[in-house]
Amino acid sequence: MSSAVPNEPQPSIGPNEVLRFLLELFAFVSLGIWGFVAFPLPWPGVLIGLGAPALAILAWALFVSPKAVLRVDPFGRALVEIAVFTAAALAWWMLGQPIVAVTFAVVAAVSGILNGRKQFSD
Repeated sequence: MSSAVPNEPQPSIGPNEVLRFLLELFAFVSLGIWGFVAFPLPWPGVLIGLGAPALAILAWALFVSPKAVLRVDPFGRALVEIAVFTAAALAWWMLGQPIVAVTFAVVAAVSGILNGRKQFSD
């Protein structure tokens, strides 16, 4: 016996949704690495190393996640997503890893464009 509600549509999880989830996790981890490596320890490195990903996770949970606390239009969601992903790319750039930064930025941008096209076609 299935526990799903019979008339409730099941979300489709495709390759881009999996990629977007991995990009999101990579962005959060990247901000933590940046905080711990780019700033002197113990302070402010610990504060920024824990605070930067926490702020990004909070913004994501409030505006972008599928169960977002605050519902905003697709453009508002895109702005928050762009801000988090840009911060992660800039963090890698500041750490002297331009290849990681540019690769992440390009993959995130393409994934975001594909997601946006899907949202507007539904």
